[in-house]
Amino acid sequence: MARIRITAGGFTFVTETHPDAPKTVAAFLKLLPYREKLIHVRWSGEGCWIPLGEFELGVEFENHTSHPSVGDILFYPGGYSETEIILAYGSCCFASKVGQLAGNHFLTIVEGKENLRALGTKVLWEGAQDVVFELE
Repeated sequence: MARIRITAGGFTFVTETHPDAPKTVAAFLKLLPYREKLIHVRWSGEGCWIPLGEFELGVEFENHTSHPSVGDILFYPGGYSETEIILAYGSCCFASKVGQLAGNHFLTIVEGKENLRALGTKVLWEGAQDVVFELE
């Protein structure tokens, strides 16, 4: 199990990889350090996402869910909607303009979870924030 540090909006979080998404984890680890922009979700509720367009990580569905818990990070490999990463900071039902989606739960925040709502609120009211994923 790897630990990945996420820095976004002035906050730092530590995640652990999820054992039920080994292909997603392995593919994502090859991208580290990974830098993007984090924006607020449109349809999913209390979450932030990284829209990835037509990007292909080379994985399919593993342990996919539509209902991430606070601190769960999902990777959606594309298909009905664009490829994306979504981070739940509150009540969340993963969806897009075409309806409900499901993504691979590949990371879980284990440190800093108490700051997730503050990050989500910042992204909602202040706009896109830089985000960096790197091995701890």
